[in-house]
Amino acid sequence: MTATSRPALQIYGYQRRWLLDKSRFKLGKFARQTGKTFTTTLEVVDDGYEAAVQERRTRWVILSRGERQAREAMDEGVKRHAQAYKIALDAREYDWQGQEGSYRALEVDLPYGGRITALPANPDTARGFSANVFLDEFAFHKDSHAIWKALFPVISAGWKLRVTSTPNGKSGKFYEIDTADDETWSRHVVDIYQAVADGLPRNIEELRAGIADEDAWAQEYELQYLDEASAWLSYDLITSCEEERAGDPAQYQGGPCFVGRDIGRRNDLHVITVLEQVGDVLWERERIEQKRKSFADMDEAFDEVMRRYLVARACVDQTGMGEKVVEDAQRRYGTRVEGVLFTGPSKLIMATSGKEAFEDRTVRIPMGDAPYRADLHKLRRVASATGAPRFVAERDDDHADRTWALFLGIHAASGPVTEYGYRPVTGMNRLSGPPGRYDDDFDADDRRSDARMFRPPLGARLRGGGI
Repeated sequence: MTATSRPALQIYGYQRRWLLDKSRFKLGKFARQTGKTFTTTLEVVDDGYEAAVQERRTRWVILSRGERQAREAMDEGVKRHAQAYKIALDAREYDWQGQEGSYRALEVDLPYGGRITALPANPDTARGFSANVFLDEFAFHKDSHAIWKALFPVISAGWKLRVTSTPNGKSGKFYEIDTADDETWSRHVVDIYQAVADGLPRNIEELRAGIADEDAWAQEYELQYLDEASAWLSYDLITSCEEERAGDPAQYQGGPCFVGRDIGRRNDLHVITVLEQVGDVLWERERIEQKRKSFADMDEAFDEVMRRYLVARACVDQTGMGEKVVEDAQRRYGTRVEGVLFTGPSKLIMATSGKEAFEDRTVRIPMGDAPYRADLHKLRRVASATGAPRFVAERDDDHADRTWALFLGIHAASGPVTEYGYRPVTGMNRLSGPPGRYDDDFDADDRRSDARMFRPPLGARLRGGGI
């Protein structure tokens, strides 16, 4: 689509301005849900169409933050636009082999030898092609500086570069490019107000009320770079531990799990986080969030977790209303459940362990969960009147409950190694099936059998210890 041609699709004003800008280096800072990937893949296809009309070849590589995002860019962007342009595509998938590993590539062929390839972004894939490049959601790419270092020589021979993202804190290469004082880059800024003014059908007040977090609103929709100085976990650190496979219960491998449970009922969230230990990495398998539920409902959710996973240890917030919750859970599951009182020293220990897990990349959390990222980022360490550090997160109603549930789970997996053998309370007996399922016919032989079933295999002893 050139300046004089008829648009292949109905687009909004900010999308048209982006498409008509033919600068070699172009950066787009877009609010969430404004179609930055859709718009840029339209430019990619349009460039391929123009090349075909001129009977020449063009080449594009889309580098997304993960395989799922690369697939979405190809399926929901490139292929849809090609259909609108009536371009016949030869599509395929294959394992692209780089210097450091194999990556799933999605590819389409264009007329006259043109080609578009979509891949997960990393330094290996960034150096693997000589082509025009689209860095999709670049602020959320892991190792963005390493990707940039590998990429730039590739596009130095006259290729174009498109970089789009929503902000992700005052760190990373996207932030540096966007805030640099130069005239090399053509920079486009589309916050939610500009997008709606240009015709995007969004209810701003409804979105703001729905996200229920002023920091997240400022960054995700108003495009403000939040100050990282006081944040316990920076956005860059959080992003570095996000993985596509995390947060999916179907990925559970049957290994030992550690559970964190933060108690909340009226104003706060009740959050249960399940972490499976795979090697030296804790993978989040599931997170349950409840608000204004009865204690019976909360206990039922916890019991379901104990049934479906091989839980080696669960750390539960014992503060306030958590006293009875912990007592009841210990009656049902014995010493596998540990109560944790939220005091200044205990919160410092858990927060420190949690931060170390992120710094060492020994924890994996779901990718692209905006409320979760905002929750993890809003925890701040401040000095008290006595000089002792304390942690606050008072910007909304839930006070970083997701964060503390995760930290409780990480704490459950920490501490000195202990021999583990769980014996259920009288009147409960293991049935076949998922760990933790019981019936009412219990005897001494069942107790001995059950204790053996929970004993870890050689070389995989589970860890205990408390605050």
